[in-house]
Amino acid sequence: MADTIAETVDLLYTINQENLTTDQQIALGAAMANLAQAERLEQINERLRNIHQVLNSWAIKATVDGGR
Repeated sequence: MADTIAETVDLLYTINQENLTTDQQIALGAAMANLAQAERLEQINERLRNIHQVLNSWAIKATVDGGR
């Protein structure tokens, strides 16, 4: 997903906004807003993966330590 976001960022920033119609400028603004949201969701997803790894390692440790 990160590669897709990076490619989209590159594409959006290569658009010459001076030649866009008003509707196209609005669509570009909406695309940039959606992209910012996608980037934020990717950051949240990464943090959740890290939390899951920590909790999973705790659960495994508790199972091993509890079996002694």
